[in-house]
Amino acid sequence: MSPNERAARFAALHIQGNPLVLYNVWDAGSARAVIEAGAAAIATSSWSIAEAQGYRDGEEIPIELALQIVGRIAATVEVPVSVDFEGGYSDDLSDLAANISRLIDLGVVGINFEDRVVTSSGLYEIERQVDRIATIRQAADDEGVALFINARTDLFLGRGDDPDASIDAALDRASAYCFAGASGFFVPGLLEEALIARICEDTTLPVNVMVMDGAPSNATLAAIGVSRISYGPIPFIETMNTLQLRAAKVHP
Repeated sequence: MSPNERAARFAALHIQGNPLVLYNVWDAGSARAVIEAGAAAIATSSWSIAEAQGYRDGEEIPIELALQIVGRIAATVEVPVSVDFEGGYSDDLSDLAANISRLIDLGVVGINFEDRVVTSSGLYEIERQVDRIATIRQAADDEGVALFINARTDLFLGRGDDPDASIDAALDRASAYCFAGASGFFVPGLLEEALIARICEDTTLPVNVMVMDGAPSNATLAAIGVSRISYGPIPFIETMNTLQLRAAKVHP
């Protein structure tokens, strides 16, 4: 399957009412296990990749190591691969474009790209994030691959704000990101069913929700129009908990 065939296949999996479910992975072995369980696509979790190598999330893992891991995942599976690429490992647009080209050359056909300022605090202003997304789209076009850009907003994740008060701002970002070339809109941390439904109704982009404590069930998310459901760090955390429990039985 060519890169563009994989990219088209990945985009087609985002269906309202029948969302793509991604049980996020962190290396080639976990990717192979998820594929053997029947997954149609693979997505990484930046948190899990970093933790698995002894780093903290937030682009602390060196990009060369991160790309090596991603390359092994893409080389191991035949299905589409999407990478949680945080903020792209650069605030410089030229460097950002180069990083995206390197991902595509590894066989990646989708990314998560967040509007949080990873190495500082707060969110990028909309105009700046639009420039960053447009840069990614141009880099992908230059590579001849219809990269799925899952534009993530961090308006709802760990900020302590009233979700109701942030919905209009989120929709403004969704509209701007769509215009810039985004393929999807990711709202991690948004848990309220009615607010998720409004996002789904008021944006043309496929909406991605992350499984968290307090989030609606997958069936409910499908019913209200979500097109993609991610498990984020949960698979890694549960796997490590199981490992620790079993190790404790042989190391009392």
